[in-house]
Amino acid sequence: MDDLDHFIEIAEQAADVAGKLIRSYYLQPVSAERKLAASPIVTEADLKAEQLIRQILQEELPTHAIYGEEEGYSPGSDPYEWILDPIDGTIAFSCGKPVFATLIALCKEGAPVLGLIDQPVTGQRWLGVTGRPSTLNGKTCSTSKTTDLSDCRFSTTAPGMFDNGLEPVLAELTRQSWVTSYGGDAYAYGLLASGHIDIIIERGLARHDIAALLPVVTQAGGVLSDLHGNTISTICPHTEETFYEAVACNNRELHDKVIDIIRQHRTD
Repeated sequence: MDDLDHFIEIAEQAADVAGKLIRSYYLQPVSAERKLAASPIVTEADLKAEQLIRQILQEELPTHAIYGEEEGYSPGSDPYEWILDPIDGTIAFSCGKPVFATLIALCKEGAPVLGLIDQPVTGQRWLGVTGRPSTLNGKTCSTSKTTDLSDCRFSTTAPGMFDNGLEPVLAELTRQSWVTSYGGDAYAYGLLASGHIDIIIERGLARHDIAALLPVVTQAGGVLSDLHGNTISTICPHTEETFYEAVACNNRELHDKVIDIIRQHRTD
């Protein structure tokens, strides 16, 4: 067994433990606090799930660095860093909608080599690993082959991600796409990796929001870039407060068409 297989086992173990805890809080009265962020809520489930994941990683891989949305950065001596978002989509979780996800990513010198998207209520778990096809619950999954915009399913978490000059882009993609869907956060990227969504566009993603998505989407055959079409391949250091744009598409041909629409219609 090589190191990557060992890391996968540990990531899945951590997701199992966190998922069990999250399910125990789901649709129950949960202690929640306000916070100053795009998602202005953090729950007891977020905090405890991250603590459990950290505990497993620190016990099994004590030389690896860890960065989590809730507890920040813990340094390590190896070139590996785990990036965690215990509940991506806390708003959906707090509203009882099963479209949130636990995100676990492993980066080597800034490049994501492993990404896990886990939906503990529906039992869906996507895994993306560099050099291997993405899987859903252990079976290979892939993006759709759709290239015609009129046949595409377009998704974004909220229309507000298209403010400040991108409003015409939202209008044009909505007009040209077959259907438009709102909500989903990271869960939507898993659905894209399985061929159920064809286009996702979002802004304001932190490093913990995007790190796990990259291997899952790209190893399933998709493309993930910024709004200019520049492919995202590395994650910024924890010392830099960087927010990412994301244009995720099922294949390169469709991605190029979407980037052309953005270039033609954005007004910022």
